[in-house]
Amino acid sequence: MIDARLALALDTGGFAMPEGGTVAVFQPTTEASLGALPKEQVVIIEGFKPAFDTWVSRGFHTAVNVEGRYAAAIVCLPRAKAEARTLIAQAMEVTDGPVLIDGQKNSGVDSILKEMRKRVPLSAPISKAHGKLFWCTDADPSAFQDWRAGPEITAGGFWTAPGVFSADGIDPASALLASHLPDRLGARVADLGAGWGFLSAHVLTRADVKTVHLVEADHMALECARRNVGDPRASFHWADATNWVAPERLDCIVMNPPFHVSRAADPTLGQAFVNAAAKLLAPQGQMWMVANRHLPYEQALQARFANVFEVGGDTRFKLFHALRPKRAGK
Repeated sequence: MIDARLALALDTGGFAMPEGGTVAVFQPTTEASLGALPKEQVVIIEGFKPAFDTWVSRGFHTAVNVEGRYAAAIVCLPRAKAEARTLIAQAMEVTDGPVLIDGQKNSGVDSILKEMRKRVPLSAPISKAHGKLFWCTDADPSAFQDWRAGPEITAGGFWTAPGVFSADGIDPASALLASHLPDRLGARVADLGAGWGFLSAHVLTRADVKTVHLVEADHMALECARRNVGDPRASFHWADATNWVAPERLDCIVMNPPFHVSRAADPTLGQAFVNAAAKLLAPQGQMWMVANRHLPYEQALQARFANVFEVGGDTRFKLFHALRPKRAGK
């Protein structure tokens, strides 16, 4: 973890924190404590709503995007390489002092280290806890300009961005669900975990739909959705779908819920989405959901809906249509 490597860097590794100014920490995992850093100097840069809320609850100044310039920066590498490169390029652009890179081996830190060494002088890496940490103290930000990437139109004609789910094209599970949605869905619809807006765009082709709430925890994905879904009936919410409170009871929910926050599948995430949908729907409401075939959602669906039907799928995915949500505990 970054805590162990950062403590070594500060104690014996030769890395010095600036005495004044703000230190930007890009996307640290919520398992980190960052106890080696002076909290009053730190700003966390985080666009994932649950993580954002966690850092706020710990008393850290937290922002979705960069705010001005920084005396130093720490980039915690995400798994997506294109996103990691973008964060590094962004940190280099807005930092006047050292830029420190930290990552686990399974997040590609060795590859990033190798690539950066070809461009700028770097410290010797500190290896501990299945990861590495290194830094650059004097680099021309233009050395990483080609790594900078933001929202762009993909070959499919949709806006996406590095790190966003299904950034390279339409997710096949969402495409399968979209192809099975009925002609009538109801007036008030929500897309939980809306991503960059593919399902919502299909929902808005229905004439009976008056409102679609796009609920998405990834701020960048939601920004892409704003570009992809220009219909005035769309309403955008940066929120954790599992605890989002709708402004009205909903007639229909569509969703392709996430099933991991790390490399291992975690079916409790999808189950939490099912529970949230049951709370948000009107008594006669309905839900359409797609899931990977191996994930165990049937019990959660049957516990929260009076009628549950598997209505299609293939060897990879299964489709559910659930009707009449039950009250919790009933």
